[in-house]
Amino acid sequence: MSKIEVPIENVKDYVGEEISVSDWFEIDQERVNQFAGCTMDPQWIHMDVEKAKAGPFGGTIAHGLLLISFVPSFLTNDMKFNMTGYSMFINYGFDKIRFLTPVKVGSRIRIRFLLTEFTDKGSGRFLLRLPCTFELEGSEKPACVAEFLAMFVK
Repeated sequence: MSKIEVPIENVKDYVGEEISVSDWFEIDQERVNQFAGCTMDPQWIHMDVEKAKAGPFGGTIAHGLLLISFVPSFLTNDMKFNMTGYSMFINYGFDKIRFLTPVKVGSRIRIRFLLTEFTDKGSGRFLLRLPCTFELEGSEKPACVAEFLAMFVK
C-alpha cells in the first residue's frame, strides 16, 4: 500500500495523531560497543559482558543516548505518510528525556511518535513537537519517553 503525500504545510492537520511507529529494532552488543567508542563511554555496564552478568541488570545494557540517537531516522523512515515540500530537517532538540527501563543487549525496541504541536516559524521553517515513547518488547513500562523537536525547512 502506498502512502499519501502530505505537503509540510499540511502536516498541521495531523496534530493530536500518532504519525510514526517504527519497526522493532534489536539492540546488539556490536552497536553498543561502537557507540561507546564514538562517545568515549566504555563503562562496564555497557561493554564488559562477563562483569555485567553479575551486575544490577544481569547483562550489558544500551546507553540511553544511543536510544535517543535513533529518533531522527526512526521518525522519518516510518511515517504514516510521505511528507513533501521540505529540503531538510534539523534536530532542534529535546525536552523532558527520561530513561525508565534499562534496555538489555539483545532486546528489541520501537518508537512511537505523536505530533502535539506544529508551529510555522516563518521563512519556510516549521517546528514540530513530537513526544516519543520507546517501547521495550515484553515490558509494560517504556524504556524511554522524550519530547523531540524537529525543524523542517523548505
